[in-house]
Amino acid sequence: MLSMVDEKTLQKVAEAFGGEEAVQIVNVLKEVGETTDDEIATKTEIRLNTVRRILYKLYDHSLVGLRRSRDKSTGWFIFHWRLQLDQLAGFIANQKRRVLEKLEARLAYEQAHDFYSCFTEGCNRIPFEDAMELVFRCPTCNKLLMHYDNTELKTALTQRVEDLRKELGD
Repeated sequence: MLSMVDEKTLQKVAEAFGGEEAVQIVNVLKEVGETTDDEIATKTEIRLNTVRRILYKLYDHSLVGLRRSRDKSTGWFIFHWRLQLDQLAGFIANQKRRVLEKLEARLAYEQAHDFYSCFTEGCNRIPFEDAMELVFRCPTCNKLLMHYDNTELKTALTQRVEDLRKELGD
């Protein structure tokens, strides 16, 4: 059943959407295939409102699907939920692309700026242009600003960007 994505990945994604409760809900869906939110709440002993909230979060990202039927006696709709494991790989790839975009923007910023710092805990590093306006004095503690070498950070960002590009096949 979990051909494209392994069990551990599924658990991590579920946990990101709703913690341990989401993991329990996903496990129930995995076991039974398709079921109602009432049945999930009964099996997991999680409040029905919480079950519905988590299911809708998962639904918003196409990780679960639903089928709607009408109760003949009450006329109310009944929602039958199921996992859509085929969507999980696409969801993860989209999340990785978003992270890649942010890392690329951060790397570009790091490469485009020269930084200065007083190296005091709690004080921020400052781009050269701002440091010049501050006459190379820290705006927080008033210590002298010295050049900050961000080579390690740029190297780490470059490596992470390359790794993500390989994973995504870019």
